[in-house]
Amino acid sequence: MKAAVITGASSGIGLEIGRILLKNKYKVFGFGRDFTNSDITDVNWFPISCDVTDIDNLCGRIKEISLKEEIGILINNAGVGYFGPHEELNPRKIHDMVATNLEVPMILTQLLLRELKKNTGFICNISSVTAHKSNTHGCAYGATKAGLSNFSHSLFDEVRKYGVRVVTIHPDVTKTNFYRNADFNEGNEGDTYLTPVEIAEAVEFILRQREGMVISDMTLQPQKHKINRKKITT
Repeated sequence: MKAAVITGASSGIGLEIGRILLKNKYKVFGFGRDFTNSDITDVNWFPISCDVTDIDNLCGRIKEISLKEEIGILINNAGVGYFGPHEELNPRKIHDMVATNLEVPMILTQLLLRELKKNTGFICNISSVTAHKSNTHGCAYGATKAGLSNFSHSLFDEVRKYGVRVVTIHPDVTKTNFYRNADFNEGNEGDTYLTPVEIAEAVEFILRQREGMVISDMTLQPQKHKINRKKITT
């Protein structure tokens, strides 16, 4: 049984991708900050409480898994976003976004790439529609996602000859707790947001394509574009 590694797996998109991979008979090692509310009880589910920006700890955990398991899938899903005028951010928030959204996927990919080549594996980077456009209310966040998408596309060209599939998924607004740090969240109607299950099902669809064909890039959007501004209380 091959193993999969997922970051940001304690809730939302990562947790639902974990369910999908378990259904498809993978051992799943999920990295996240807090699994208190995770309801997965499958014997092949291995939650690992870890701050992924603690690089030394993260690398140590990955090496431990690699020594025991045949890793066939890497899902770089962990992400953090802070929104608003750029001058209102601070160095810590900018560092958190760069480290989580861009540095960690690059490092995990480097650590696992030889094994994924050997196993003709699968790398999925969960980017964002913001990677493709100007983001006047979140230019630093958009820049990290643009960097991730560029890395992902270049990596595909680098490793495709080894049989490694590299996929970039660009979701739009998704109904998760991701916007807890923003002054907005998704709309109220179901046609104004995506769900984590829908993104996980997109990953499953991509995985099921025949060997020799790759869906290297996918954008998922709700039918309508609408957000809710949060009320600011003082």
